[in-house]
Amino acid sequence: MLAGLSALCVLSVAVGTRDVGWDDIAGALRGQVDTIGQATVAARIPRTVLAALAGAALGVAGTIMQGVTRNPLADPGILGVNLGASLAVAVAVAWFGIASMQAYVWVAIAGAGGTAVFVYAVGSLGRGGPTPLKLALAGMATSVAFASLVLAVMLSRGDIAGGLHAWQIGGVGGATFGRMAHVLPFLAVGFAIGLGCARTLNSLALGDEMAAGLGERVAVARGIAAVGAVLLCGATTAICGPIGFVGLIVPHLCRLLMGVDHRWLLPFSALAGACLLVGSDIAGRIIARPGELDVGIVTAFIGAPFFIWIVRRARVRDL
Repeated sequence: MLAGLSALCVLSVAVGTRDVGWDDIAGALRGQVDTIGQATVAARIPRTVLAALAGAALGVAGTIMQGVTRNPLADPGILGVNLGASLAVAVAVAWFGIASMQAYVWVAIAGAGGTAVFVYAVGSLGRGGPTPLKLALAGMATSVAFASLVLAVMLSRGDIAGGLHAWQIGGVGGATFGRMAHVLPFLAVGFAIGLGCARTLNSLALGDEMAAGLGERVAVARGIAAVGAVLLCGATTAICGPIGFVGLIVPHLCRLLMGVDHRWLLPFSALAGACLLVGSDIAGRIIARPGELDVGIVTAFIGAPFFIWIVRRARVRDL
């Protein structure tokens, strides 16, 4: 996985709308921007780093959400968490005039956390509690509603609609290390909480009664793990926009590769998520050359058939 990620990062730096040579790549890595090729590579380096970080964050967040809810359909996009963060940022930009990345991050995390609580509460209503199918349906309904509200906010503010629309698609273009510096502390805390909850997630996978019998405080354990996922989703959405399906695809593929032990599953999900998003970004540059497709569009093309396959494989009535 590490070798694959390294190869994809090299391709991400080398491939794009402009052809560059190895001399330009070597010069840009040394900090030189004397030629157009070197400047092009220098712009691709932070973009590659952001794609890897965002993919790792979404992969780990999806694994945590599936572990906390014991729901094979759990994903920051399907459960509406990404759209909740997106709506919060759109409202804050349109009505309160926020402009700094640091403010974006706090607002996005608050929106992601509020949406996660809301979807879980709605999915818990009725007989049987928060079943996987009820959570998925509640998340999808919330996503549709929030997407409509984001559109309404953009229509009411034509002066900022263009920027919000581009951000709403989800992408890593225009990344800079200065912008990433604002989200790194939140990502670091989210990764630390998520990886630290690996044993707890293993216990929760056995069922609430068994986890309680093993000494876990189930509600507290779920809450702490969910905080890690919300931090990762909110910080990623703030800087990239809502990118869907990464948190759905990656955990399933990693379970096929190395099993269900979260002590291994979480780090593998981080690497696999980074590989998926960097690879999707490269594909977006190649498919639409000389233009580009945002990475959120590419992951949607990959993730939608994968979602259908999971539903058919698990059978909706068994979820």
